[in-house]
Amino acid sequence: MSSEGRRGLCGERGAEMEWTCCVDGREFGNSEHRPVTEPALRPTGDHSILVEVDGLPSGMIVPFSVPAPEKVWNSAQVKMPFSASSKQTAAIPEQRGEVQDRWDVIREALNRTHFTTAKDLESAIKLYNPKYSNVWRFEGLCRHLDQMQPADQRYILGELLPQVAQLALRAPHLCQKPVPLLKEGMKHALTLSQEQCACLLANAFFCTFPHRNSPLPHSEFSSFPTINFSRLFESTSPRTSEKLEAIFCYFKSVVEHMPKGLITFQRCGLSHSIDWERSPCKVTQLHLSSVGTIEDQGRGMLQVDFAAALVGGGVLGQGLVQEEIRFLINPELIVARLFTERLADTECLLVTGAQRYSDYTGFSDTFRWAGAHVDATPRDSWLRRCTEIVAIDAVKFDNPLDQYRPHYLQRELAKAFCGFSCRVIPDRHRTTVATGNWGCGAFKGDVKLKALIQIMAAAQAHRDVMYFTFGSPDTLRDIRTMHRFLKEKNVTVGHVYSLLEKYSRMGFTRSTQQDLYEFIQSKILCLRGRY
Repeated sequence: MSSEGRRGLCGERGAEMEWTCCVDGREFGNSEHRPVTEPALRPTGDHSILVEVDGLPSGMIVPFSVPAPEKVWNSAQVKMPFSASSKQTAAIPEQRGEVQDRWDVIREALNRTHFTTAKDLESAIKLYNPKYSNVWRFEGLCRHLDQMQPADQRYILGELLPQVAQLALRAPHLCQKPVPLLKEGMKHALTLSQEQCACLLANAFFCTFPHRNSPLPHSEFSSFPTINFSRLFESTSPRTSEKLEAIFCYFKSVVEHMPKGLITFQRCGLSHSIDWERSPCKVTQLHLSSVGTIEDQGRGMLQVDFAAALVGGGVLGQGLVQEEIRFLINPELIVARLFTERLADTECLLVTGAQRYSDYTGFSDTFRWAGAHVDATPRDSWLRRCTEIVAIDAVKFDNPLDQYRPHYLQRELAKAFCGFSCRVIPDRHRTTVATGNWGCGAFKGDVKLKALIQIMAAAQAHRDVMYFTFGSPDTLRDIRTMHRFLKEKNVTVGHVYSLLEKYSRMGFTRSTQQDLYEFIQSKILCLRGRY
C-alpha cells in the first residue's frame, strides 16, 4: 500500500489552479485534443476480447459465447464461480458431508427478492463459503448497514443488493469466454465490457470467487491480490463505511443505467534494458501545480496510479491513500485484482476506459465519500472512456539512503519508463504524464529524486509531464528550478544519470547528506566552467 500525498489523489481539491509552465505556455494533454478513432478492434494472440467485435461499430455490445463455459477450470484462466469443478461440502446438518455444486448453492443463496438484515446478508454469503463461516465476522458491513437511516437501509437491503445479486448470477451468460490470468512476464491485453466488469464486481462483493479466500503465503492465488470483499466487510474502521458508500454508489449507478462501453487492461513489460548512462534524450516540457488532482486536472493525460505491486493495494482492506482512492472512485479498476498477478520490477498495468462514479474529499483518515460523479469523458471508437491510468509500483525503503544506490536508481527508472512507454497495443499518440510524488510518504522516497526520475523516464519516453506537488510551494520551486537548469544547459538524461551514480558514491549519512539538486547543478557548472 502506497501513501504518497495528502490531499485528494494529488493535491488539494476545490482550490484555484496555480500553473507554472517551465518552458512555454502551450497547453497539452487535454482530452479534446485526443484522437478517438482507433484501428478496428480484433482479437490477437496477445489481446483477448470478451465481447463480439462485429457489432461494436454500431454500438452493440454482446458477450462472446463459447460452448460449455462451465467446463473451464485450469491454472491459466480465472476460476469462475459457475464452473462445474467448483464444489463444496454441504453445511446443512441433514446433508452434511454431501458434495455439492457450489454454483447451485450460490444461486439459492442470492436469488431472492430482499435481504432482511445485515446478518441475513452475511449468512447468505457464508452458505457457499462454509470453510470460513466461523472465521469471517462481517462486523464492518453490519455496523455500516445498521447505522443507516431506516429508509436507506431498506433501499440497500431490499432493492439495491438483490439487484446486484441478480447481476452476479448472470455470470454464466455475461462471462462465458475464459478470462486469462495476466501472469508475471506476460505481455497481454484484455478487453471486456463495463457490464462484464459490473458482473465480476458483483461476484466479488458477494465473495463467490473460488480459491480466492486463503491468506496463506503458498496458497494457489497468493501472488494475486484479494478479490472477494470479505476482508473489507470485517473491519469496523470508519474507513470501511466511506469505502462502502463508494461501492454502493457504483452499484446503484450500474443497476439503474448500465454503461455501454469497453475497458482494456494491458499488462506491459520492458523488452530490453535501457543504458541510462548513454541516453542522449533531453528533458521534455514540464508543467507544475501546487494544487489540483490527477483525475480532475489530468483529464486526457496518462494518469499515474502510485501503485502497490499487488494492484489496488489495500482498497479491500484498510488502505486509503492515492491508489486506493482511485480504485474507489473508479471501481472498475478493482476488477484488475481478479486477474493481475504481482507486478515485477519491469512491468506495469495500463487501464483504458475506467469510468468515474464518485466524488470525494480528504485523504486517508479524512477521506469522505462526497456523492455520485457524472463522468462526461468522451469515448473512443472502441467505446472506451478516454481515460488512461497506469499502475507503477515504487520501492519501499527501510533505509532512505538506499534509494540512491545504482541498483535502485535503475529499478525506479525502468519502472517509470515502462509505465510511460511499454504497450501491448501500440499508442497512437503520446499524451502528457500526469503525476506527483510517486513513491514518497510512507515509502520514504526523496521527493526531489523521485521527481527527477520521472522527468528522466518521461524524456526517454518522449512525453511531457504535468506534476502536482501536493500543495508544497517549496517543492514546486525546487523542481521548477532544477528542470529549467537542465533545459537551459541542454543536459542529457545520460549525464543526469551519471551524476546520480556519482552522488550515490559520496558516502553521505542522513546528517551530512548534500542536497541532490545543488550537487547536480554544481557539478554541471563546474564541468562547463572548464571549457
